[in-house]
Parts: sequence; C-alpha cells; structure tokens
Amino acid sequence: MVKGFFNVPVPVNEPTLGYAPGSKERELLEAALKEGRSKQIDIPMYINGKQVHTDKKGKVSPPHDHQHLLATYSIGNKTHVQEAIDTALAAKSKWENMAWEQRASIFLKAADLIAGPYRYKLNAATMLGQSKNAYQAEIDAACELIDFLRFNVSYMVEIYKQQPPVSPRGVWNRVEQRPLEGFVFALTPFNFTAIAANLPASVAMMGNVVVWKPADTQVYAANLLMEIFIEAGLPAGVINLVYVDGPEAGEVIFNSPDFAGIHFTGSTAVFQNIWKTIGTNIHKYKSYPRIVGETGGKDFILVHGSADVEVSSTAILRGAFEYQGQKCSAASRTYIAKSLWPQIKELMLRDLATFKMGGTEDFSNFINAVIDERSFDKLAKYIDQAKKDKGVEVVAGGNYDKSKGYFIEPTVLVVDDPKYTTMCEELFGPVLSVYVYEDADFDQIFELIDTTSGYALTGAVIAQDRYAIEQASGALRNSAGNFYINDKCTGAVVGQQPFGGARGSGTNDKAGSMINLLRWVSPRTIKETFDPPKDYRYPFLG
Repeated sequence: MVKGFFNVPVPVNEPTLGYAPGSKERELLEAALKEGRSKQIDIPMYINGKQVHTDKKGKVSPPHDHQHLLATYSIGNKTHVQEAIDTALAAKSKWENMAWEQRASIFLKAADLIAGPYRYKLNAATMLGQSKNAYQAEIDAACELIDFLRFNVSYMVEIYKQQPPVSPRGVWNRVEQRPLEGFVFALTPFNFTAIAANLPASVAMMGNVVVWKPADTQVYAANLLMEIFIEAGLPAGVINLVYVDGPEAGEVIFNSPDFAGIHFTGSTAVFQNIWKTIGTNIHKYKSYPRIVGETGGKDFILVHGSADVEVSSTAILRGAFEYQGQKCSAASRTYIAKSLWPQIKELMLRDLATFKMGGTEDFSNFINAVIDERSFDKLAKYIDQAKKDKGVEVVAGGNYDKSKGYFIEPTVLVVDDPKYTTMCEELFGPVLSVYVYEDADFDQIFELIDTTSGYALTGAVIAQDRYAIEQASGALRNSAGNFYINDKCTGAVVGQQPFGGARGSGTNDKAGSMINLLRWVSPRTIKETFDPPKDYRYPFLG
C-alpha cells in the first residue's frame, strides 16, 4: 500500500456557463438535446455492476411533451432489492478497506467527467426528463453536483484529520472513522439531479455500500449518473441502482438486520412513515440506523417597509417561479409591507408578462412544465379553489393546460387571511401567496410567520433598515435552516451555504458540509500505551 499524507485538490465552485446565443456551450447543449430526443433507450437497473433488465417496463417522457417517449426502464421487485442488498454487503469489506485516497480519486474523476465530456449530456437529460431550462439544469446537474463531489472529498480529509489533541507521555490516542456496519439506503427525489447523485455518492465516499432508489420521474438522468460513476472507476456492488415500488422496496430494506441508515430527500409524509417503520423494527437491526432526511418547506420572504422594491420583486419572482416552484426551498408565501405593495405588485406584473412558458428545448422559455400529471392535477385543484374563495384575489396567472405538457401558469394569489390554505400547505409548484401587512405591525409579523407552517427550511428578509434585519434574523432564527438577507430564499451553493432545515423540514444535517459526512461514519477511539503498568497497586494504597 502506498504510504503518505496526501493533500487533495483544493475545491473551488464550478463556474456556471451562460448558454448565451451563439456560444459554444449552447451549441453543444442543443446538440445533446437533439440527440436525446432522437432515440428511445431502454434503461436497466444496476446490481453488482451489471445491467439488469426485466419484462415489466415503465415509460419516460418529457413533462413538457408527454406524448414523446424518451425511454423505457426496467421495473424490479423484492428479489432485486434483496439481490442489491446481498451484493452491497459482499462488496463491503473490499470497499471499506480501500485506501481513502483511492476512493477519493473515483469521485474526483466523476466530477471531472461531469465538468467535461458528460456536461452537456447530463444537462440535456435533466432538461428532457425533469423539464428544467438550460440555466436551472446547469446550476444543478453540472455545477452543484461537481461541487458536491469535490468539496465532499475535502470534507472527508478534514474529518480524517480530526484527532485527539492530547496524547500524554507514553500514550498515543487516535480516532478511526469507520464506515457503518451494514448497508445504507439512498432514496432520492425528482427535482435535483445533483441531490440524486449526492445522496448515494456521499455515503459511498465514506466507505459505505448503498442501495439506491431514485424517483421514477428522475430515472432518465439517474441512469446516466450510474454510467458516469462506473466510468470513474466505482467498483461493482458499491452502489446498486434499483427501480422498485417504494413500499415493496421498503418491506425488504427496513426488515433487513443489516440496514444501517437512510439518506433521504422527498416528502414529509413518506419520511415520517419511514421513521415510524424504522422505530417499529428497531429490535431487528444490528445497530441503530442513521436517519438523515431533507423533506419539504413552506418557505417565506418577508419584505420590510424599507426594502428596495426592485430587489424585492426580483427575489420574489426568482424564488417562487424558477423551476416552476419545484424546489423545496422555493418561496411560496410572502409578507409585504402595505406601503410597498403597489410598487412591488406593478414590478411583478410587468416582469410576469414577459415570462415565456413552454418546452426546455426553446431557450427563450423561462417557465417549463411541472413534473407529472399528479402534480398538475393537485395544483389545478388549489388554483380552482382559490378562484372560488372569498378573500383571495388571483392577480396573475391562474390558468393551466396539460394537453401537450403539464403547464401551470405562474400564479400569484393575494390573501386577506394569513392562515389561508395556500399560505400554510406545501404546494410544490408555481403558486405564490401574498399577504399584505400594515407597516406598523412589523413587530407582530414574526410570530405569524413562525407559526403558520410546521416547516422550517428557508426564509428571507428584505430590508435596508439594519434594525429590522437584526430583529427579523433573531425572531425567525428557528423558522428557517437557511436564512437569506436581501436575496431570494433559494440557490444554496455547496461550500458557501450548507443546506437543510429543521422541524418538519428534516434532520438539518446540512448537505454540502462536513456535518452530513459525519453521519456516515462510526468513530473508533484507540488508545495505545507504550509502557503499560505491571502492578495493579496505586500509590494511595501505601
């Protein structure tokens, strides 16, 4: 084995490409989109590094063009889940005993593959499969994922370097960071390709083995991610990718005595049910499983009477409607001082009138489709109810159409009741609720914001008055795990704003930080005594 204390490359955030008309990156991305749409692929599961096909197939279509077939994928069953577990456990010993720098090299190479030869193909897969525009795909599938991989390697080294500060004469104290005993289940969402990759990759990086189940609506990009991991040198069996019905997979995984943890991003209801199941089965496990989850949000923007109206309007529009509001950090409720509302409303309506909506292949479209018909129908129901309810004014949008794609117009509701349904419930779509408060009531607005929702993921305050900023920052300290001042409440960057919230929003283990990686190791303290005692007697015995 090679010996040495190695310094890993210092991570820096991946530059975001602009995709301006006439640029080389735009030409390459458009070619990748054309290539993706030109063929239908058959997506396998990956178990023990081998492609596994089944007769039962699911279909992948662009949410903005649901009659177009991009791919079919193999749907597995309980036997595939068990095979994935067995394979992972068989690979565990060799993987966890591999030198850390060799593991690091795999994920650093994956980052460079994504930054280089796979960038446009992965962005195109995200645009087609998840209906993200070019910019949203770039900051997700390329930049954020590259940052996750590179920064996590650096965090891993920092964790390994953390050692006891004192070793008295004759003693050497040290700490070993062991992988967890068993396997980890990565259950990943549709809305971020970067999260889909990071949940299994961060766990594997620390020497663990993984069974990975992505959302059905993210299978198209997940398949490419697995191809990239394999090309980067990930050994067979370390990450096993399965497409199995959730409850069916859970029945096998959560009853396995080797279940060591779950890395989850998804809905609050699913996460709470998983936690309950783990609790019920706790006596079956060899160790107490690590439960790490990021779930929903009912994220807010608070606009003080001293705020800049253009800053406010831009933050609200971007925070609420980028990626059709399908970010767990998206602004879905905003509280605006009455003195500023007429100006902010005018600016918002001006800009909303310029929003174009359509397929991701047309780069002039700022708004694309929501992820699937179930989401579309849910959002349409809320919008229809808002149109009927007294005390609710639809000031923008309110229309929808699923004939070609699942398109919901960016919709702004102004509500008289700050506890109206759409102010409280997570909709996960391009629907923003506005409550206009009296400027003199700023001191009372904090409790309203804090108690309206059970979530506590992201929030923002926009103000020029520093006392107001200080007051809001303190009063809302438990209302959001990521808090923004004079900015939108979305867009956390790895290495800059570790992401996560508490209360109903998850375990706040901060993806994109050392905190998250510490959840995937089990420390062992080692004390070595060089000249140990040879007599049990202490001096006090005389």
